[in-house]
Amino acid sequence: MTKLIHVIQLVFALVLLPGFVLGQKTLTGKVTDSATGEPLAGASVLVVGTTTGAFTGQDGSFRLTVPDGAQKLRITYLGYIPQELSADADDILIISMVSEAITTDEVVIIGYGSVKKDDATGSVQAIKSEYFNKGNITSPQELLAGKVAGVQITTGGDPGGGSTIRIRGGSSLSATNDPLIVIDGVPVANDGISGSRNPLNIVNPNDIETFTVLKDASATAIYGSRASNGVILITTKKGKLGKKVSVNYNGSISLSNRINEIDVLTADEYRDLINTRYPDGHPARALLGTASTDWQSEIFQTATFHDHNVSVSGGVGSVPYRVSLGYTDKQGILKTDHFGRTTAALNVNPKFLNNTLQVNIGLKSMFSRDQFANQGAIGSAVSFDPTKPVRDDNSAYGGFYTWTQANGNPNTLAPANPVALLEMRDDRSNVTRYIANATIDYRFWFLPDLRANLNLGYDHSRGEGTVDVPANAAFAFVDGGRKQEYWQEKNNELLEFYLNYTKKFGSSNLDVMGGYSWQHFYRDNYNFSTSADGSKVLQPANTFPKEYYLVSLFSRVNYTLMDKFLFTFTLRRDGTSRFSEDNRWGMFPAAAFAWKIMDNGEAKFSRLKLRLGYGITGQQDIGDDYYPYLARYQNSLNNAQYQFGNTFINTLRPNGYDANIKWEETTTYNFALDYGFLKNRIYGSIEYYRRTTTDLLNFIPVPAGTNLTNFITTNVGDLENNGVEFSINAVPVQKDDFTWELGFNVTANKNKITRLTASEDPNYPGVLVGGISGGVGNTIQIHSVGYPANSYYVWEQVYDEAGVPIEGLYVDRNGDGQITLDDRYRFQKPAPDAFFGFTSLLNYKNVYFSFAGRASVGNYVYNNVLSDQAFYNRLYNSTGIINNAHSDITAIDFTVPQYFSDHFIQDASFLRLDNITLGYSFLNLFGGKGYAKLSATVQNPVLFTQYQGIDPEVFNGIDSNIYPRSRTFMLGLNAGF
Repeated sequence: MTKLIHVIQLVFALVLLPGFVLGQKTLTGKVTDSATGEPLAGASVLVVGTTTGAFTGQDGSFRLTVPDGAQKLRITYLGYIPQELSADADDILIISMVSEAITTDEVVIIGYGSVKKDDATGSVQAIKSEYFNKGNITSPQELLAGKVAGVQITTGGDPGGGSTIRIRGGSSLSATNDPLIVIDGVPVANDGISGSRNPLNIVNPNDIETFTVLKDASATAIYGSRASNGVILITTKKGKLGKKVSVNYNGSISLSNRINEIDVLTADEYRDLINTRYPDGHPARALLGTASTDWQSEIFQTATFHDHNVSVSGGVGSVPYRVSLGYTDKQGILKTDHFGRTTAALNVNPKFLNNTLQVNIGLKSMFSRDQFANQGAIGSAVSFDPTKPVRDDNSAYGGFYTWTQANGNPNTLAPANPVALLEMRDDRSNVTRYIANATIDYRFWFLPDLRANLNLGYDHSRGEGTVDVPANAAFAFVDGGRKQEYWQEKNNELLEFYLNYTKKFGSSNLDVMGGYSWQHFYRDNYNFSTSADGSKVLQPANTFPKEYYLVSLFSRVNYTLMDKFLFTFTLRRDGTSRFSEDNRWGMFPAAAFAWKIMDNGEAKFSRLKLRLGYGITGQQDIGDDYYPYLARYQNSLNNAQYQFGNTFINTLRPNGYDANIKWEETTTYNFALDYGFLKNRIYGSIEYYRRTTTDLLNFIPVPAGTNLTNFITTNVGDLENNGVEFSINAVPVQKDDFTWELGFNVTANKNKITRLTASEDPNYPGVLVGGISGGVGNTIQIHSVGYPANSYYVWEQVYDEAGVPIEGLYVDRNGDGQITLDDRYRFQKPAPDAFFGFTSLLNYKNVYFSFAGRASVGNYVYNNVLSDQAFYNRLYNSTGIINNAHSDITAIDFTVPQYFSDHFIQDASFLRLDNITLGYSFLNLFGGKGYAKLSATVQNPVLFTQYQGIDPEVFNGIDSNIYPRSRTFMLGLNAGF
């Protein structure tokens, strides 16, 4: 019987063998990286619907037997977009995989993953490194200015200084309006560290691969509690597996000069004015000196800058790596201002277990050394008498000319010598910061469509510094100089885990993700100051450790039907320790739909996609107040003390609090149309958005006696933003040796407060904000219902027939026959009606030329320099001093200050060319193994504006003492082999 069975089996085998042989097909091929062409070892090639598959070898090749009837091959490689091909393909396949880690024209990074650009349903825009701004750039945000519709970036003039970033206008009044910044998967805190100019200085601009901006709620809601103001994802450069060792150097040197100065009276003009205004024998005439000092020239300088970055990248075995080291040395145009920084970065991205396990390990570190100039010297240089010399050999105050009283002590009402403010104050800091993170991504061997991702991050920073002012400094005479020490330490810990399942069902694609996030923020600080000799305590030593937590559950579903209809659903539940248990949790949903109406890259009308989005995001970041719902006490202001016998005890005062404080919520609607023409050589989008914020976290005054304080942070008020964004990009010329690319974007945004009180009160004027120089406690702006936030609140000036403002005469707007505070009106606002960005990039053979610029229309600035410097009574003070004045003093012809005149609210619209670059590339050096690119850049070369101040780009709209922006000439070298 056994032999019979064996015979039968043999017969069946012989009969069926030809069918098996004829019903199978052997395919061979190679899997490579689409960007570099390097082979991908360990890629999975699976016959869809079967367990038949193969892995690629070290050279990226594979061999696979495909059964009869098989229709699809699925190729997956961790960190790359999966591909599906027909099983009827040629015997030899060359498969190019697109990396998820690097944003290309086809792929964009989103929160916790990436999608094909064509499959994005939210408002997402990515900028690659070749399109970054050029020039004297030390901070990441400067690379992005003007590049993305809806994103407004205002950067100051100090070296290494920070920027104010707004995405689609501010969504809050008192809480932060800054976007969430995510660096290689680690969401970082918006606040800086003591002694640091800018929290983003941790990332060297040379190490950045891409920026991705998430603008609408359907895109940002996956980040929930911190995404009301948009999200900016920063992805740094990484090594490539199989790539030979590559060494790259980026370096530059530059010189910077100030462009403009405050137009004050020269020494001769000043003498003429004093002699004209005051009769013979008046003390003012006797106070005039014989010098001719340009105080602004005395405090500013030609600043130098040099920056160097070296990187080494490649792969060792199955471990890709990239390591870089950077050094920055930058002077400010204000003397004694200096920024120095050393950065180091390491990215290691090994893959294990036939590429089912990918580990990304990153480390970014920074050490900065700052010397801070006393920016009060800028205002003092405008005020100081130009007929006085800088130095006085007989002066007891450091050899600097000083206004003194009859007894020889400094006159405390006089402006300080501007040069003394710089040279007699030594303000230095050292800041250390590092961000370490590890991402572990595992694709389950028994279910390749399912993967798990664990992200661990730790962000640590410590800043420490000293301020030394000698006892003989006139501006610190009352305190006997100053000796200050401070430090601050911040830790940010992150743990995130999610599961992601992707599957193709016929003409449908399903992508489901769900996860958990935990983040802990800890802060501690120390501050202590005495007189220069230590005999007098100016600020008692104190520390104030504090912490808060964010805990979240999040999920997202992406569904694609027939590669034409796309749906996204997001839900995030956030908890914050800032609020009580009753109000701790917030739920933030979002949904989006997209329809690829037309998608044919080869057609003249090549692309048309409709996108609709809706979502709710939360806000709980109210700055340093981590416990707003708890009753607390703190040291009294000005070190108030109570005497017990011979002992003085520091008193405490209660802080305001709201036990019922809760989430601020922003609801966003987004309607968009993406378009493309002429084989997508002309492409862009137009979007309309509406953002409404309810339960505003607002710092408001409260009736006396209700909360033991005058102000509290609570939920009151609503705010809305409506806007339109338009962007267009074009490639007018596209040839083998000549390409020209153009880009333009414009954003129009309208901001309005719709509610400010718990109950309707038409007589409530609003919340006064916007402190100014001059007087005591004066404010020039207001938050009012029906008006934009920070509207100017001023009197309407009356002019004579010659157009000269009539002093003290204003329009009686309420008609009561007298001019009172009730006659003030809301006039203009700091935010622009529209802002623009434009770029051009031209490559002709080895020559490249680019420029980029920005424009702003409808933004107004309160010229506080003019209002505080252009009236006659400031010229002479009865204590025995004279002050300089703005050159417009005679044209304005005011005797006393008129701070609330709308005459000082000026149109600050501008057109600024940010940079112009010309470069030449030397290719195929050292036998084709090396290259070098030389470039020359002029930064901030052109500014057109009618604004009368030093610079029209003032974010808060109050120009009182701003650090002027410079014009920079730079030479750069990029070389590698």
